[in-house]
Amino acid sequence: MSKSLTGLHANGKLYVDKLLETGAAAQRAAATYGKDNVVNGSMGVMRDEEGALICLPTVEALFKSIEMQNLISYSPIAGPQDYQDAAIRHTFGDYQPEGYIKAIATPGGAGAVSATIWNYSDYGDTVLTHDWFWSPYKWMCDEIGRKLDTFSLYTEDKIFNIASFESKVNEILKKQDRIVIILNTPGNNPTGFTLTDAEWDAVLWVVKENAKKDKSITLLIDIAYIDFTHDPVKVRAFMKKFGDLPANILVTLAFSMSKSFTAYGQRTGAVIGLSSSKEVIEEFTHVTQVTGRTRWSNGNTGCMNIMAKIYSDPLLVKALEKERADSMAIIAKRADIFVKEASELELDVLPYCGGFFITLPTDNPGLACEYLQKRNIFLVPLSKGIRIAVCSIPAAQVTGLAEQVVESLATTTRK
Repeated sequence: MSKSLTGLHANGKLYVDKLLETGAAAQRAAATYGKDNVVNGSMGVMRDEEGALICLPTVEALFKSIEMQNLISYSPIAGPQDYQDAAIRHTFGDYQPEGYIKAIATPGGAGAVSATIWNYSDYGDTVLTHDWFWSPYKWMCDEIGRKLDTFSLYTEDKIFNIASFESKVNEILKKQDRIVIILNTPGNNPTGFTLTDAEWDAVLWVVKENAKKDKSITLLIDIAYIDFTHDPVKVRAFMKKFGDLPANILVTLAFSMSKSFTAYGQRTGAVIGLSSSKEVIEEFTHVTQVTGRTRWSNGNTGCMNIMAKIYSDPLLVKALEKERADSMAIIAKRADIFVKEASELELDVLPYCGGFFITLPTDNPGLACEYLQKRNIFLVPLSKGIRIAVCSIPAAQVTGLAEQVVESLATTTRK
């Protein structure tokens, strides 16, 4: 093999994405056998009962009507002010906490997560998240010399494991002076898990107790699926708890237009910073803009203008909320079918509170998914389970899917 031309930090990188690989395999199978004969539960996108990608009608109409100048022009690094304001309004809804708040445009929620890890941890630091997590979190850490550690999301009774969370936070902060904690809730990817208000109280107690030790703590909340929970208005109530936290606690929220506005490929989002300290938010504003300028320059002007347009007109907001609720009802129906059938078959399913995915814990996810693929059923193998994108599987194909999964697990376990 010839000598690598990369810098030392890039030696040995290998891009392998099981999610996208599974999605591509499903598309090939659909082209060969017909989409009605293929179950594609791989991708986190909403599809209708005919399998077509859903775009919310209000968003689609605005995309078609936007003036060319508002589509192709450069935007400010932080995004237009009316976009920033709209992102903040959408994120908090009726539950905006007290404090200083600023939104900085990013390429989707991924850009928000990446920027926060980069700016609020040091080289060699450990970042903490739950053990059921979106795999790019680890890649983001690895790419910039951070380590990702996890706490157990669930107890044996499948409730939030606050003891594991507290233990890991304490363990990490004995070794370093700052920590970034990533919590993907409501509607966790891949499980659909959502923290309750009482569980948030426990999390914040742990965080505040460690803040008393003169530690810097950044609580990063990935809210990509917040609008696809059972009550997207009231589910935001936990955000009020972020008001008046100690100045050495920064809360950032990763807002994304991908799911809530069906703008997946437009890569438009924001990182929203919240602090009781004006100086902390001023610093957040500067460092995040520098990161944006040096990594992606500026954001998607057209999509940001659409977001601003929606929030300038209460009738558009109301129409979009109705369309989103209709889409969530489709996903909820599919989830109900699967969970009910899984329960009847005594198939182990992690608690589902909303979102795009349902996850089944298993010791043989790879083998089980290989078995299913041979039957043109495409689900995503995780390190400890199988993820099912109920957002994209028509209800007719969800019916009977639990039985197929049971069969795959029984067959691969015997092997």
